[in-house]
Amino acid sequence: MADDPLFVLIMLSCAAVLIILLIGVGGFAKGGDFNRKHANKVMRWRIGAQFIAVCLIVLFTWLRSKG
Repeated sequence: MADDPLFVLIMLSCAAVLIILLIGVGGFAKGGDFNRKHANKVMRWRIGAQFIAVCLIVLFTWLRSKG
């Protein structure tokens, strides 16, 4: 499965979601100016990246169930 390009793309998208989430949590924990300026933008990035990751997972599952 690791040699499947769609699976690799899913793993990369999940890693992107994790990185964005860690940036958001780190900014929230630190507080201050960064959090005030970028908290909503980082949340929107995470939601968008999460949507893409879920769509790729559903596509992968659908393609695998067809045989």
